[in-house]
Amino acid sequence: MGHYEIALQEMQKQDPDIGHAEQLLRSARDNGDFRASYALGTWYLHGRHFAKDTARALALIREAADADLPDALFDLAVSYEKGVGVRKNARKAVGLYLRASLLGEKQSVYEVGRCYFHGIGVTQDRRVARVWLDRARELGVE
Repeated sequence: MGHYEIALQEMQKQDPDIGHAEQLLRSARDNGDFRASYALGTWYLHGRHFAKDTARALALIREAADADLPDALFDLAVSYEKGVGVRKNARKAVGLYLRASLLGEKQSVYEVGRCYFHGIGVTQDRRVARVWLDRARELGVE
């Protein structure tokens, strides 16, 4: 079992040792486990266990997204669409949603459809939107 998995076990405890979990995640990240980058990034993004630090969060999440972690791609897409810690860029957001959806992130399938339906970052195309939205519904995303 690697450091990432041990950190997850630590966090499942009734009274987890956050410092120990952080050390494990940093070690996992240093060893190329980008799931740890994503975990740390979400802690900073949401101010969970650490003081909120959007810049640090996005650097870590981008690192995980560059390694094609679907959840990281989704969170980065949301950041670009809403302008959280980055300049708003709807076109970039759609591209990230698309990558995440192709890697199995279900909510991203819906988001691609929503973007096509409303013309967010892409040329509005309700027929293309319907394909994506129908697929999202098949996956259980409304």
